[in-house]
Amino acid sequence: MIKKILIADDHSAIRIGVKQICMSEFVGVVIGEATNAMEVFHRLKSDVWDILILDIDLPGRSGLEILQQIKAEKSKIPVLMFSFHGEQQIALRALKLGAAGYLSKDAADLELVKAINQIMSGRKYVSQALSEQLLYMLEANSDKEPHELLSEREYQTLILIASGKTITEIAEILFLSKPTISTYRARILEKMKMKNNAELTTYAITQKLVK
Repeated sequence: MIKKILIADDHSAIRIGVKQICMSEFVGVVIGEATNAMEVFHRLKSDVWDILILDIDLPGRSGLEILQQIKAEKSKIPVLMFSFHGEQQIALRALKLGAAGYLSKDAADLELVKAINQIMSGRKYVSQALSEQLLYMLEANSDKEPHELLSEREYQTLILIASGKTITEIAEILFLSKPTISTYRARILEKMKMKNNAELTTYAITQKLVK
């Protein structure tokens, strides 16, 4: 029986919606809330939770970085990654990092309860459509793609560069300094063996990392 669910999302409307779905389905459930990495780890250390519903796009440290730390600390809490991103690349990345499941926020009203029940029964959760896409990707790409060699911050920087963001804009979005972002860019170019932003953007579009 599910007793305690921790919801980590910086948008109050999302937290309220998830909370309402959970409380209507799981009688007597206790809901905890967090809006950033610091609050997530404070909540995890101060109490025991049955499952963490974790937004990928939290401010500061991303959900993927939080997931990495949770796994590095050997925490056994199952983590359902939650995002507006439906791209299979991001879902696959989350699952490889140890997520128990991946759910698009667009499908939360229909799939959230199913995802929680499936994860709490000890199984992984992805939607039927996404599972088919992931299986196709695993079969088609046995070797690592260049972007899979990047760290989480480098990957985030790549996506933002490919989305047309400047160094200054990326620094503001990721709450980092411009020199740090410039360093990430240099590392990305080196690891991916590319020369400029145009090549990175073309690659990201071809790989469907951005639209």
